[in-house]
Amino acid sequence: MYTLSKDMWKTKTLSKLAVLGVIAFALMLFEFPLVWLAPPFLKLDISDLPALIGSFALGPMAGVIIQFLKNLLFMVIRGTSSAGVGELANFLVGSVFVYTAGAIYFKKKTMNRAVVGLIVGTILMTVVITLANYFFIFPMYAKLFGLSIENLVEMGTSINANIVDLKTMMIYAIVPFNLLKGILESAITILVYKRVSPILHK
Repeated sequence: MYTLSKDMWKTKTLSKLAVLGVIAFALMLFEFPLVWLAPPFLKLDISDLPALIGSFALGPMAGVIIQFLKNLLFMVIRGTSSAGVGELANFLVGSVFVYTAGAIYFKKKTMNRAVVGLIVGTILMTVVITLANYFFIFPMYAKLFGLSIENLVEMGTSINANIVDLKTMMIYAIVPFNLLKGILESAITILVYKRVSPILHK
């Protein structure tokens, strides 16, 4: 289990975390729905990328801190249209992803471990967010906005006829959405990490 080290609180490290948090926030603004795959309230972005890079370079807890900063900045600057539910989900799923990937890679920094970390992180992220959505996030979202679960399911049914209840919403929308997100961000991380890591190690 990785915790916050003393080095994490050095001014230089805090500055790097802050910069990565701001970049992650900026990337979070460029989000778009995958209307062929999931309901429009699920939007894809690559804002986990700076947190993955930070997790690889500075340790897995750095990735979690970047995720927190990203969502905090989003709520303060842009506000929330989901009563904080969307931001909570984003922080949860992102933290599981970057911490897992970073913990596996940081133990022994090789390309193979980076790939394994990203694969395991993607799978674990998908499992955690699917369970969280089923038992907590979707019910909370529906309650906060005076909707029924059926209302949310109908948004999925309009895209995929196989979505007929909350369970099939998880199987046919949430799972593929998060697998796609993880694969996309993992591929970009592999492509760019070695190019930007020297900056973070200075």
